Amino acid sequence: MFKAFFKEFRDFAVKGNVIDMAVGIIIGAAFNNIVNSLVRDIIMPPIGIILGNIDFTNMFVVLQDGKVLPPYHTLAAAQSAGAITLNIGAFINYLISFIIVAFSVFVMIKAINKFKDKPQPAPLNTKECPYCARTIPLKAVKCPECTADLKKSKR
Repeated sequence: MFKAFFKEFRDFAVKGNVIDMAVGIIIGAAFNNIVNSLVRDIIMPPIGIILGNIDFTNMFVVLQDGKVLPPYHTLAAAQSAGAITLNIGAFINYLISFIIVAFSVFVMIKAINKFKDKPQPAPLNTKECPYCARTIPLKAVKCPECTADLKKSKR
C-alpha cells in the first residue's frame, strides 16, 4: 500500500507541469526582488520629485496614536511608537510593483510567443462554394448548403 502511494506521489511530483510550476515560483521569487528594487530605488524617486518631493513610503494616516504621542514624521517612527496606521504609500508602492510585474510578464510572454514554432496550416481538403460561400469538402460536386451543382460552375 505504501509502495503504491509512493509511486503515485513520485509520478505526480515529476510530471512536467509540477516541475514547470516549481521553476516558475523560484524565478518569480527572484524576480520579485528585482521588481521591488526597481520600484523603490528607480521609479519612485522621480515620481516623488514630480509630485513635489513626496516619499510614498512615508504616506500614512494615523488611525490610533501609540504610546508616544504624535507627530510621527515617518512610518517607522509611528510603528515603533505603537500607532495604528493606514499605510497608503505602501499600498501605492505595491500597486506600482504589480503593474510593473504584470507588464513585464506580458512583454516576456509576447517575446516567447514570437520564438515558438507557428503551427502549420492543415492540408487543404476543403473549398468554398462559389454561390453561398460555405466551406465544403474539396471533392464535393454539389453544395450541401445551397444545393448548387459545382461541376457546371466556372468560378
